[in-house]
Amino acid sequence: MKKKQLSFEYEVHDDINSLSSSDAQLVERARLGLANSYAPYSEFPVSCALELDNGEIVVGTNQENAAYPSGLCAERVAIFYAKSQFPQSSVLKMAIVTGHQELDVPVAPCGACRQVLLEYQVNQENPMFLLLTARKGTVYTLSDIRGLLPLHFSKEDLKKPL
Repeated sequence: MKKKQLSFEYEVHDDINSLSSSDAQLVERARLGLANSYAPYSEFPVSCALELDNGEIVVGTNQENAAYPSGLCAERVAIFYAKSQFPQSSVLKMAIVTGHQELDVPVAPCGACRQVLLEYQVNQENPMFLLLTARKGTVYTLSDIRGLLPLHFSKEDLKKPL
C-alpha cells in the first residue's frame, strides 16, 4: 500500500484593494451581475464574470426553476455562453461572486461546475485564473481550476482499453 497526499494553494486577500486593477474590475463586473440572478427559491444569488483572451467580458448568473434540477449555476451559464458565442477564445480569468446578504466569505463552485470548468480548461490547454468572493470582503485566488477538483474525470477515462 502507498499513501499519497493531494493539496493545493490559494491566496487570501482581505478585499479587492490588494488585487490588480484588472482583477478588481472583473470582480466588480461579477458583483454588478448579481442583479440579474434569478434565485427566488434558494435566495442565494451567484454571478460569474469571465475574461476571454479576445478582450470580451461575459457575465452569467444562476437561474433557478421551481422544478429544481432545471435551473443552472452562474458558472455554467457564463462558460456555455462564452463558448457558444466565442468558440475560438480561451477563458483567462473567472470571478465568481456569491450574493447572499449574510455572507462575507467566498463560496466555491458546486461539484458539477467544477467538472465543467475543468474540462473547458483542459480543452483550451491554458489554466483559468479564479477569483472567489462575496458582495464584499475576502477574495480567494487560485491560479488553476485543477486545485478545485484534483482527481477529476476526463475524456481519457472514457477510452476503451485495447
